[in-house]
Amino acid sequence: MGGEGKEGGGVAWVSWVGVGEVWLGRGGGLVSGGGGWWTTCGVGNSDKMASSIYQLLPKEGLLHENLTKVSTIMSEYCKDRRAVTYGCLGLLGFGLTLKYGQDVRHRFFAWLNNKAIQMKKEDYEEIRRELFVSVPELKSHYSELRKENALKILEIGVGVGTNLTYYPDGSHLIVIDPNPHFVDYYNKNRANYPNIKSENVIVSTGEEMDMVVSDSVDMVVTTAVLCSVTDVTKVVNQIKRVLVPGGRYYFMEHIKEWDMKQHWFRLFLQHTLSLFLWPFLFDGCILNRDPVPIIEAVGFTKVQTKHLYAPMPMKVFTLASPHVKGVATK
Repeated sequence: MGGEGKEGGGVAWVSWVGVGEVWLGRGGGLVSGGGGWWTTCGVGNSDKMASSIYQLLPKEGLLHENLTKVSTIMSEYCKDRRAVTYGCLGLLGFGLTLKYGQDVRHRFFAWLNNKAIQMKKEDYEEIRRELFVSVPELKSHYSELRKENALKILEIGVGVGTNLTYYPDGSHLIVIDPNPHFVDYYNKNRANYPNIKSENVIVSTGEEMDMVVSDSVDMVVTTAVLCSVTDVTKVVNQIKRVLVPGGRYYFMEHIKEWDMKQHWFRLFLQHTLSLFLWPFLFDGCILNRDPVPIIEAVGFTKVQTKHLYAPMPMKVFTLASPHVKGVATK
């Protein structure tokens, strides 16, 4: 059965399950024995080689019989050697996770966010509306946009585009997201907002958004983004860099629980789950971060914040109920 081999008469001999005998010549030729026919083909003669290999394939009945035998042997081996089997499966799973895990998590997170939009409560959206209530008073650095009461906006971690409804008509929107699987969801949603001149999604991180020119945007927005960036300080510094003088940074983020007396167990769960499970399931999201001290420290002329408990669509997500929303002015 496959794996057996020997040499004789100037050729190597290999046996294949239920097929007969196959000889592989030292010069690259292939000779088949079994079924009363003989064929040889040299290296480089791909048509003959393919034809010879095709003829070696067993008939349907024989193939089914041999596959059944192999399956039975493997099943008995696994039953007798459970530790080895589980170890091999574990290594296989670990290898597949290393190779494909990040892409799978990206896909799942994009899908989940798209579904979550349909689950958001109206009182949560009211909090979002309150965040953007001062946007109409912001005047663009660009005269042509100022005439239209429009703005040049950068949104980092745009996701499916949940904030599009809060931007002034005629605004020019630059969008960045590191997850390429959000692109289709975003493009579908932005078609509902022809009043916003949105560019295509730049697939990049907030840390590496050097393609956005310094002092070039009137307004930067992040909502539920700083929880999953690699370096909060670097992202906030990038935000300050790209804002025009007098430009504003609007943010709404879930943060670490601040009331240790009333909600100590929530804080415990935030710390525990943030070690591995929560960021693994939710594409890098960390529950126990507080970006406010960093936002206050990078040099904005004014920072206004408000802490609140946001309503969540499902009980498990009450771990992310502690929120902060605010506006930082350059």
